Amino acid sequence: MNEFPKDFLWGVSTSSAQIEGAYLEDGRSMSIWDDIPKGKIKNDSDSHIACDHYHKFKEDIEIMKKIGVKSYRFSLSWSRIIPEEGKINEKGIAFYNSLIDELIKNNIEPIVTLYHWDLPLWIEKNYNGWLNKKIVSLFEEYTKVVITYFSDRVKYWLTFNEPQCFLLNGYITSAHAPFKRVIFRFSRIIKNFLLANKVSVDTIRKYAKKPPMISLSFGSGAYIPKVENDKKSIEEARYKSFYKGMGTINNRLFFDPIILGKGVHSYLIYRVSNKFAKKIKVNLDFLAINNYEAFNYSPFGNGKINKTNLQTNSLGWVIDGRTLYYTSKFIYERYKLPIMITENGMCDNDVIINNKVNDVKRIKFIDEYLFNVKKAINDGINIMGYHYWSLLDNFEWAEGYLPRFGLVYVDYKTLNRTMKESAYHYSEIIKNNGKDL
Repeated sequence: MNEFPKDFLWGVSTSSAQIEGAYLEDGRSMSIWDDIPKGKIKNDSDSHIACDHYHKFKEDIEIMKKIGVKSYRFSLSWSRIIPEEGKINEKGIAFYNSLIDELIKNNIEPIVTLYHWDLPLWIEKNYNGWLNKKIVSLFEEYTKVVITYFSDRVKYWLTFNEPQCFLLNGYITSAHAPFKRVIFRFSRIIKNFLLANKVSVDTIRKYAKKPPMISLSFGSGAYIPKVENDKKSIEEARYKSFYKGMGTINNRLFFDPIILGKGVHSYLIYRVSNKFAKKIKVNLDFLAINNYEAFNYSPFGNGKINKTNLQTNSLGWVIDGRTLYYTSKFIYERYKLPIMITENGMCDNDVIINNKVNDVKRIKFIDEYLFNVKKAINDGINIMGYHYWSLLDNFEWAEGYLPRFGLVYVDYKTLNRTMKESAYHYSEIIKNNGKDL
């Protein structure tokens, strides 16, 4: 294959909490990421303004149009839509209507995520968040509101983004909001999430005004074989990608119950029985994958790694494009569903000089990772699209504003946007449909 498929969805990704700002404007209430104890975020930063996408979304869509993207994966702010129990915020609905309409006007396919970690603060304070089964019915109600207002124009739906991140980091490591450690109640949290996903998928199917395509974004990955042309080494990497360390947590813990209706457990942290798994199994239309680093390089996946001679991003994540090939390959072969890459990108310590960001390292990253996407497609793996993370430099959770992932440089003082050289490069790739990779 010289080019990517003609209908390939070339895109970019963001999330509401990381770019929107306007955190108390037009009826929005706070999320758990707006009420952060001192010392939890680098430099005690907050997302109250972020990139001010709430006021600058038309400018940001104009940039997307200039890059030439075919799709935009973004999330809704639950707190902006339902700022308190039982109340729908019409101004929040109006904002997302305007955003979706503007995307469609510019021939950009909206891909909507319902939940990207920013739980409404009222749910956390009134019901103890994901620890309370009440969240299942609350998420069902939220899904119904969203589908009622937006499904006449939105085809692609993602119920959740990276459950292993917001559940593990929120309730085990306490690195993310709501900053709790409840190890021995983690099975209950996982079950609440799985039930919420089930009712959300069922609600979308029932009320969508046009035939939906449904998935959820998994923070996924794989082990790269030690010897790539050796069958035994490939099978070892495949096994570890589902049954060892990060492979179990990032892949099988969620994939197996949701897609296959099969239980999975660790006696120390979680247990999902076969009976319960059959109850929450859903029919997904595709698998959305966020992938950055191979498990080989994770301290949780392969012991302590000496990264001295390895290429890394500014957070120390190893750059190795083969991870996209093997992640796509192993997951597609196990679960038999088309794949959409909804996040892939790298952060660096970008600087703007004479209104230009010459991010050569990111350009090389994009080429390497997309080459491996193309290789996977050539090997018969059905990959629907690729979305670079992120369109904009943004609020990067506990890391604050230090890592810059964007194709677009954001001056956080002036909020001015500047397309980086990588954005122009990605634009050429899209224009040529990946022909030169």
